[in-house]
Formats: sequence, structure tokens, C-alpha cells
Amino acid sequence: MRAAVCTAYGGPDVVAVRDVETPVAADDEVLVRVRATTVSSGDARVRGSNFPPGFTWMARLIFGVSRPRQPILGGECAGIVEAAGAQVTQFRAGDAVIALTGARFGCHAEVVKVRASGAVVPKPSGISFEQAASLAFGGTTALHFLREPGKLQAGERVLINGASGAVGIAAVQLAKHFGAHVTGVCSAANADLVRSFGADAVIDYKATDFTGTGERWDVIMDTVGNLTFALCRGSLNAKGRLLLVAAGLGDLLKAPLQSMTSGLSVAGGAAPERAEDLALLAQLCEAGTVKPVIDSRYAFTDIGKAHARTDTGRKAGSVVVVFE
Repeated sequence: MRAAVCTAYGGPDVVAVRDVETPVAADDEVLVRVRATTVSSGDARVRGSNFPPGFTWMARLIFGVSRPRQPILGGECAGIVEAAGAQVTQFRAGDAVIALTGARFGCHAEVVKVRASGAVVPKPSGISFEQAASLAFGGTTALHFLREPGKLQAGERVLINGASGAVGIAAVQLAKHFGAHVTGVCSAANADLVRSFGADAVIDYKATDFTGTGERWDVIMDTVGNLTFALCRGSLNAKGRLLLVAAGLGDLLKAPLQSMTSGLSVAGGAAPERAEDLALLAQLCEAGTVKPVIDSRYAFTDIGKAHARTDTGRKAGSVVVVFE
């Protein structure tokens, strides 16, 4: 099969399309023939060894010291089940599915193997494979942070920093679904897009520093990685929650003490990969409550260009890669 192989840490040019051995499903796995995948911020971060401050040494131990230990990146995809292991009863060949492999990667290939008990669910019939592929990473991350450490309630005010990215645009839609008043922070170029997906207010980060406006929110969600507790403390209501989706190690280590001493809550870390979360997103998508947002589309043979687009940090939604 063809796969995009990451031969070293570096820029988009370290990714090469090559012929590699097709994986074989274990008894508890399914093989998915990928129709569409994405190049997420996570893929670009691993490829470029561009990790949040303080995490580089730890990440290199996990992902590979001199080059990626798993050379085929890609943490989400949509496709068709090609084969199911002997113990798999919930899927069969021909089923259209969405799969989230997360840090196990492997989706930047024509075929990927996925644990049947993992984050793999039927694809909603009303959306394309490209839309389905763009649903998992951003949606499950946003869902986890808003529901669990965020404990977002109807009627509360939430600010989403980086509201036009894959996580941010999903968070805008989910927060509206939960009944919150939503403020999105993004560039002026993406303001109309963010409003169209439900934001009640939009702040252009180049023109206005939201921390200096005097406004307060119950939840502040940072998907960019440029906020700290010190910056946001004065913008949080009593019992407010700061959600650090892309924080450095230092900010995460300080979070428990900041939470204990301030009366506020500071939380970060990685979102779990759960089938029930992905299934809920699929249901909300089928109902029209959550709509996948595609920034751009690239042919699989142009996956290096997809990496370059993600590297700009200016994508609105997901960068999708399509297998022809």
C-alpha cells in the first residue's frame, strides 16, 4: 500500500509517499481502507518536533529520539472496513466508519488497522468521507474539555481562544449546543465564519486584547497555547475555569496549586480517545447540530502541501487529505 512516511523530524519535505507493507488485522482489530484523513496540529507538531514548552525531551522519548518511531502519522480518518478480525462482531467488511487512532497514528496510509473496541464508529450517512475525517480530533478534544474539566452549564459565558481552528470551531458549536453564550477569539478574516457557527460575539485578537476589556467569563478555553493563568485570572468569574488545551509543561505543573489557592480551576492535558465521545459527535453531526469545517483539501500525493498549510497556524477548520 501507499503511505506517507515521515523519515525524520523537520519540515513538510521530510514526508515522502512510499510503498510499504499492508498491515494485517489481529483478532480484535479492523482494517480500514482510508478514503480521507487530515493533517492536524498534532501531526505537524510531531513531524516538526515542535512541542509545547518543556515537553520536547519527554515527547522525543515517547515518539522517537532521532526520528518518529511511528513513521506513518495521521490520527483520524474516515473510510471503509476492508476486513474484520475473528473476534470482531460490531463491524464487517463494507461498513463506512470514522476512526480516531490518536497518538498511535497510522492514518496517513491507504489502509490502517484500528482496535474494534477503540474509537471507531459508523459514519453518518449524510456527510462525505472528507467531512467525517475532519470530525474526530477537533470534536472529541472540544467535547472533553467543555464537559469534563470545563463543566460547562447552560447560561454560562465561555470564551474560546483560537475559535477558527479544528478544536476551536468544534468548541463554538458544542458550547452553543450546551446553551452557553459564546465569545470567539480569532482573526478578523475568520470572524464571519466563527459567527456563522454560533458565536454570539467575536474578538479580533490583533485589534483587541480580551483580557483588557473588563469582561468576564465562566470558562476560558485556550486552543492556541498563548494564554496563562496570570493573563486570564482577571477575566474569569468566581469559580471560573481556565482550560489549557495546548499548554506548556510549566503551566500544567502549576495548575493544581493555582486551582487550590485561587478558588478558580485550571486544567489541561490530553483528551481521551473514546468511542462514546466519537459516537455522540456523529449523532450531533447527523442531526445538524455540529458541522465539520474543512479549511482545504489535498490529494494524498500532495500531503506535504497539507503539512505546510497546517504549519501556517492560519487554517480555519481541518486540512483534509483525500485518497483518489
